[in-house]
Amino acid sequence: MPDDIQEHRSARVATALFAVIALLIMSDLIVDYHAGASRPHLAVELVVLLVAAGGITFLWRQFEQVRTDLAEARIEAERWRKENHELIQGLGAAIARQFTCWQLTRAEAEVALLLLKGLSHKEIANIRQTSERTIREQARAVYRKAGLSGRSSLSAFFLEDLLLPQSKHVGK
Repeated sequence: MPDDIQEHRSARVATALFAVIALLIMSDLIVDYHAGASRPHLAVELVVLLVAAGGITFLWRQFEQVRTDLAEARIEAERWRKENHELIQGLGAAIARQFTCWQLTRAEAEVALLLLKGLSHKEIANIRQTSERTIREQARAVYRKAGLSGRSSLSAFFLEDLLLPQSKHVGK
């Protein structure tokens, strides 16, 4: 989601910039017209104004499409969560038990869970209000205590048995 939020902000900023540019060009066009500017000069400014208006329209449509896609994705995610509520709770409990077996501290378990969710060290540091270096050290401690080589092996540890082997998918 952070990428979606960043794209959303970028689209809004770009649209606002195009709107400011369009307003500046329009005011310049009016001033130039009253000052008796040549027709070719006014025509060029009018074309630039139309391009800016086209940019506003294009970005606004993209913004609306992203908003629609995001709303649909949220609805789909909520539907999936509801359908799989019991499984998700069971998986959460199993993950917590494994963290206990690995003797993770509370902080290490929180970091491990956020790593499993796919967050970056920087995002985890922001959430936990600590430094990225601290998160990196806690992640290393998780991998060491679990006997795993890194983030992908941590995820694989929990997902490996949940997913059917490729050969079982092929025939069905």
